[in-house]
Amino acid sequence: MRSFHRLCFATLIAVYVLILVGGIVRSSGSGMGCPDWPRCFGRWVPPTSVEELPDDYQSYYVKYRHRKNLRFAKYLTAFGLDDTANELIHDESIREETAFNPAKTWIEYFNRLVGVTIGFLIFAVAATSLRFWKRERAMTLIAVLSFLLVAFQGWLGSIVVSTNLTPWTITLHMFLALLIVVLLVYLTQRSGGRSDQRADAVPAGWVLACMGVLSIQILWGTRVRESIDQISAELARSEWISSLGLDFFLHRSFSWVVLILHVGLITKLVKTQSSKVFPLTLILLILGTILSGTGMAYFAVPPYLQPVHLLMATATFGMLSYLLFEIVTTKKTSLAQ
Repeated sequence: MRSFHRLCFATLIAVYVLILVGGIVRSSGSGMGCPDWPRCFGRWVPPTSVEELPDDYQSYYVKYRHRKNLRFAKYLTAFGLDDTANELIHDESIREETAFNPAKTWIEYFNRLVGVTIGFLIFAVAATSLRFWKRERAMTLIAVLSFLLVAFQGWLGSIVVSTNLTPWTITLHMFLALLIVVLLVYLTQRSGGRSDQRADAVPAGWVLACMGVLSIQILWGTRVRESIDQISAELARSEWISSLGLDFFLHRSFSWVVLILHVGLITKLVKTQSSKVFPLTLILLILGTILSGTGMAYFAVPPYLQPVHLLMATATFGMLSYLLFEIVTTKKTSLAQ
């Protein structure tokens, strides 16, 4: 169990590295650095110069992605999403092909390498969990589910590329990553084999409230990002914030709700006799998330703050998930005794 715990923790850290790298891909505009998937320009090792590509590579990959979108549209239609399917097929902006940029290609390629590494780690987690089937069946089921979700996430990543970074596919991709984080946090906490006094001092409802408002805040953040995606090609970076509408106002104002609820939670945690590292880390993450968001609002959305903002928000969500699972485990242990 101890080695399984270390494997789960390492996999969780790798997922957060991927979230950070994914943020860098978005902020640097490297999402279409590789126009195909899983290979990059038809190669396992991408080219370093445009001379290595055929003259008509852009038109070729436009047709390649359109064929894939036609197949994906059939799935959407089968689920009753006819309007989304039609937009995917007929929106000409989706067929635009980005010119080759070696720096962006290698940024996106590194993102994929990290993703493949996580795939192997998750497979190892799922395979190792089989030994606990008789005494910890829930852990095995969650581990296998995590592996299936990562496989689906990989396929969804290919859809993000084929649809030319259509905003709703990016949002779905990110929220699926959050779900995988929660499952890995459960496995890490469950396999740790210990609880903390803080679990008795904090109501589970308070933690759920913090997770709820943070989820809403992350959702609004994705909507702000989608709005920026729509105006970034037409406006200078300095004009982005002033051109955003209600979603940005709600996202900015709601940060006070997030802060107040988390201050209350952290106050309860600090009053316990347990280690103060956990609540101090939590408050630093919350403050870092708010300050990085403020920095983006007042300094024209600098690219280096975007991945930091995303990483801190998702790391906070992961810590809240850990605390919730710790509370549930402690209560189950108390009832069993």
